Amino acid sequence: MIFVTVGSQEPFDRLIRAVDEWARLRARCDVFAQIASSELRPQHIEFTQFLEPSEFKRIMQETRVIVAHAGMGSIISALELGKPMVVMPRRASFRETRNDHQVATAERFGTQGRIIVANDEQDLPEKLDHALTLGDGDRIQAQASPRLIATIRAFLDGNLSELDPPISRGKVEAPAAKSAAASLASFRAGKA
Repeated sequence: MIFVTVGSQEPFDRLIRAVDEWARLRARCDVFAQIASSELRPQHIEFTQFLEPSEFKRIMQETRVIVAHAGMGSIISALELGKPMVVMPRRASFRETRNDHQVATAERFGTQGRIIVANDEQDLPEKLDHALTLGDGDRIQAQASPRLIATIRAFLDGNLSELDPPISRGKVEAPAAKSAAASLASFRAGKA
């Protein structure tokens, strides 16, 4: 099965139309989409507006390929399961979102090789065809690594030298770093 999700906040008719047309051209009958509150009614794929979290999780686990907007929840869910994923980001120019943060998200994960990015509906068929040739990949952990947790804890406690290998505090020069250092000092003062 191919699972298409647009998230639960807003419809994404451009993506749904593109997948519906792809399914028609390929004579696919194994596509299921979660379309949010869209008034669009796809003709060649099965769909529902919303899914309960347990049903969403079950479908994600059973699907072969995931197609989605570039929402972090969808991307992280696919990466945790190691599923091939095609992402088509929402675009501000089409009034699908308030800014192009999904374009930036898709570019970043795409350059890391973690997802397949379809930049628009013309790009989607080739990317989806390619995704169907892939098997499941490596899964990411659902929680932060013990090393990351230990590093954050050591930073907050001021014990960076106790890490293996030790981390140097270095020289703080950037305005954001100075602000972070001031926030940390304030936090520590309140903790004492």
